[in-house]
Amino acid sequence: MYNILIAAGSAVAVLLILLFGFKLAWWSSLLIALALFTGVYLITLRLIMKKVMVSIEAAGKDLQAQRFEKAIRGLKDALKYGKWQIYVEGQINSQIGSIYYIKRDFANAFPYLEKSFFKNWASMAMLAICYMKRQKKDLMVRTFEKAVQWSPKEHLLWNIYAYCLNECGESTKAKEVLEKGLKKMPGNPQIKENLELLGQGKKMKMRSYGDLWFQFHLESVAAVQKHQMAAMGGRMPRRKMVRR
Repeated sequence: MYNILIAAGSAVAVLLILLFGFKLAWWSSLLIALALFTGVYLITLRLIMKKVMVSIEAAGKDLQAQRFEKAIRGLKDALKYGKWQIYVEGQINSQIGSIYYIKRDFANAFPYLEKSFFKNWASMAMLAICYMKRQKKDLMVRTFEKAVQWSPKEHLLWNIYAYCLNECGESTKAKEVLEKGLKKMPGNPQIKENLELLGQGKKMKMRSYGDLWFQFHLESVAAVQKHQMAAMGGRMPRRKMVRR
């Protein structure tokens, strides 16, 4: 990453000047060089992250206004900062992939989700679902395992993992996943309920999560529309009449 290289280059240059130019003791020179490295690194980190946050906040406003393409363009432009700071590229790829996925543009979502930040559990879950839909169960499991390793307290993640395994005909493994989730979050009502349902040979209940669940598109479009109508009090949205 550029900021590390800049900080390291500055520190090495100062170290050599102090050692051979000013004949300073090696331990004093090293301490000064390390302090300089830390200072330069933190300053460049702050500057870069400030620019990244401006791009992410602008994308968030565009998403709220349903300007999806503009949000994606802004985030893609921010990818240039990935060369400056570690993990920035992965975080931005997570955002872009998630937007495409939510729009059901799975083909465009997939390459960005593949480069997602491993601590972004939602984008990792979306990637795992993409693998499931591509009949790559091993990669699905590997991705989910990585996601729960870094986000063990996300009960929706554990439930989605189990749901996908159950959909693949692996009900026993699905129950094992929920049991692991309960160990991380003892007494969690959602995990506990779904574990009991699977034990009874019934379908898992996920709709209590609302839009958080439906954004993963694991249910039919009709089910999503039914949920949206229920949220609106059972009324279809009114359409403006166009007079000719």
